[in-house]
Amino acid sequence: MDTIIRNMTPADIGQVRRVATDSWHATYEGLIPRGVQDRFLGQAYSPEMLEARCARSPFYVAEQEGPIIGFANFSPLREDGNAELGAIYLLPEAQGQGIGTRLLDHGIHDLKPSAVFINVESGNRIGKTFYEAKGFCTVEEFDDDFDGHVLKTTRMKLALK
Repeated sequence: MDTIIRNMTPADIGQVRRVATDSWHATYEGLIPRGVQDRFLGQAYSPEMLEARCARSPFYVAEQEGPIIGFANFSPLREDGNAELGAIYLLPEAQGQGIGTRLLDHGIHDLKPSAVFINVESGNRIGKTFYEAKGFCTVEEFDDDFDGHVLKTTRMKLALK
C-alpha cells in the first residue's frame, strides 16, 4: 500500500482523534489507567485543541489509500535550533511498516533542527525501542504527575548536527 505523508488540515481532526485514542489505549493499557487516558485524550485531542495545534505547529499525518493511520506533531523550531516531538502515534495495525520512521524523517527534513527531543513513558517498550533504533539517547529520567497518576518518564535526544 502506498503511504502519503502530508500536513494535517482541520478536515483531518476526526481521523486524528481516532488514531490518538486507538493507539493510546493499545500502548498504555496496564501502564496508565483507562480513565486517566480518556481524560487526557478528551483534552489534548479535542477538536478545538487539534485545530489550534494544526495552525501553530508542524503536524503531519500518514494516510494509506485515504484513511489516516498515523501522525506526528512537532514544536516549531526553537531559537536554539532544537525541536520537540510532542507526539507520534500510529494505529496498532500500522506499526512495524516504517511509517513512524517516515513521519519522523519528514519532520526532520521539514524543520532541519540541530536536535529533536522526546519524552516517552519509560514502560512504553515499543516507543523506547523505536526511538533508540533511530539514534535517540536517554538524557534524563524523572517522575511526572499525569492527572494524579505518577509516570516514569524518559527524556531522549536525537542529535542531528
